Amino acid sequence: MTSTFMGLETARRGMMTQQSALYVTGHNIANANTPGYTRQRVNFTQTEPYPAAAMNRPQIPGQMGTGVEAGSIQRIREGFLDLQYRGENNKLGYWQSRADGLSKMENIMNEPSEDGLSAVMGQFWQSLQDLSVNPENEGTRSVVLERGQAVADTFHYLHDSLSSIQDDLGNEVSVSLRDINSILKKIGDVNKQIGEVEPHGYLPNDLYDERDQLVDQLSQYVDIKVTKVKSEGKPSDMAEGIYDIQLLDATGKSTGKTLVNGSDYVQLGFKGSDNKLAYDPTGNIGDKDLKMFNSTGEKQVGELSLLNSNQEMSFSQGKLRGLIESYGYKTTDAGGNEVDHGTYTEMLDNLDQMAFTFANVFNAIQKKGYGLNDSSTPPDFFNIPAALTKDNYKDASKLIEMADIKPDQIAASSVPGDAGDGSNAINLSNLQGMELSSTSQKLEGTTDTIDLTQLSAIKNGSMQSFYEGMIGKLGVDAQQANRLEKNSDTLRQSVDESRQSVSSVSLDEEMTNMIKFQHAYNAAARNITVMDEMLDKIINGMGTVGR
Repeated sequence: MTSTFMGLETARRGMMTQQSALYVTGHNIANANTPGYTRQRVNFTQTEPYPAAAMNRPQIPGQMGTGVEAGSIQRIREGFLDLQYRGENNKLGYWQSRADGLSKMENIMNEPSEDGLSAVMGQFWQSLQDLSVNPENEGTRSVVLERGQAVADTFHYLHDSLSSIQDDLGNEVSVSLRDINSILKKIGDVNKQIGEVEPHGYLPNDLYDERDQLVDQLSQYVDIKVTKVKSEGKPSDMAEGIYDIQLLDATGKSTGKTLVNGSDYVQLGFKGSDNKLAYDPTGNIGDKDLKMFNSTGEKQVGELSLLNSNQEMSFSQGKLRGLIESYGYKTTDAGGNEVDHGTYTEMLDNLDQMAFTFANVFNAIQKKGYGLNDSSTPPDFFNIPAALTKDNYKDASKLIEMADIKPDQIAASSVPGDAGDGSNAINLSNLQGMELSSTSQKLEGTTDTIDLTQLSAIKNGSMQSFYEGMIGKLGVDAQQANRLEKNSDTLRQSVDESRQSVSSVSLDEEMTNMIKFQHAYNAAARNITVMDEMLDKIINGMGTVGR
C-alpha cells in the first residue's frame, strides 16, 4: 500500500522541477543578446515508479508514478554547424587579410591615374619627344630635367610607401600572434574549469559557451581540429569534455602540433636574442622561424613549418597566413640560395628592377649622344650607387637620384657639335618600348648598337610591358581576393544564420515556455492544496462520529 503522504511528495517534485525550468527560462531571456550564448533547456525525466520489482512488493493494481525531476540542464547546439562555421571563418580571415593588403597596395600604386608612375613616366617620355623636335630650346631641356626628377621622386615615394605598409604588416603579424596566444591561454584556463566541474556530473553550459566562442575566434587566425576528451571522475553522458586542439596544414591535415591539451597550452612567436618568446619578425619570415614555446614563453618546445618539401607555402590557412604572404617569406632554391616571396616583397623587387633598368639603360643611351654644342661624352643623367648591378638591384627605387646635370648636357644629339640634331632624344624616348632581351639594340642617327642584356635587370619584354604586367597582376590578385572575401563572408553568414536558428534565444518561445511552466507550477501547488485538504479530513475529520 502506498504512503499516505506520497501525493504530497509527487506534487512537491512537480513544483521544484517546474521552478527549475522557470529559472532556466529566465537565464535564457537574460542572455538573449549576449554574444556567443547558447539557449538552454531542462530535460525532464520521470522519477522511479513505486513499487520496485520485488518478492515482497505490495498488492496494488500496478506501478504508480512518483513524479518528475530535472534530469539535466542542456544547451542546444549543433556541432556540425560549428565545424562549418569555423571552416568558413578561417577562409574569411585569410581572404580578408589578403584583400586588405592588396587594397592598400592599389591605393599606393594609384593606377591608372594622373599621379601614378605610368603617367609620370609618360610625361617624361613626351618631354623627350618634344626635345627631339626642338633640341636647341633651353626651356624644353629644362622640362626634361624636371620630368626626370619627378620620375625619381615617384620611385622614391612608391618605395617608401610600400616599405611602410610592409612594416605595418609585420606589426600586424606580431599583433595576431599575441591575439592567438591570448586565446590559447583562455581556452586552457576554461578547459581547466570545465575539468573541475564535469567529474561531479554537472554540465557547465556557460563555460562551454565561453570556450566555443574562443575557438571561433581562434579559427579566424589558423585552421584547427578540435577533439573532445572525456573528463575524469563521473561526468554526465552529455558532458562535452576537454578540448584538445591541433594545428592543421594548408590541406586540412594535422601537422601533429598540439596548441591546447587540457589546461596546457603553447605560445607562438619568434625566438628572441635571449632565446625566449618574441613577437616582431625581422625581415622576411623563414620556413622554421615560427616557434612554439611553453605557456610562460621561457622555453622553446617546437617549431612550425611554413613550407612543404617542394618549398611551397603550406602553413595553416587563416588570417596569420594571409598576413605572412603579404608581408614576405623566404624559400630556398635548388642551389641553396634564399629566395624572397610575398606580395609586398615581390612588388618592391619588381619596382627595384624597373628603377635600375630605367636609370642604367637611360644613362647608357645618354652617353651614346652629345650635349648642346658639346662634342665630349656627356655625364650620367641619373646617379646609381656603385653597389647596384643588374643582378643586385635591391633598393634601387629608393637609392637612384637625379645627377647634377645641366640642361645643355642632355645628350639629345647623335652627331657631335650638331645642336639641331635630336635623334638621340628619340633614342632616349624609345627606351620605354625597347625589347630588353636584345643584344644589339640599334640607335637612331648612328650605326652604334647597345647590348641591353648587359644593362637591364629585366630579362624579357620592354620596360612598359613589364610595368603593365606588374599592375595587371596586382589588379587580378586584388579582384580575386575581394571576390573570395565576399564569397567567404556570405557563406559564413549563411552558416551562422543556420547556427543561430538552432542555438539562439527566441523571446517568443521563451515567453511561451514561461507561461507553460508557470501553469504547471500553479497546478502542482494546487495539487498540494488538495492533498492537504484530504489529509486534514483524515486527521481532523475521522473518528468523531457521535460527538
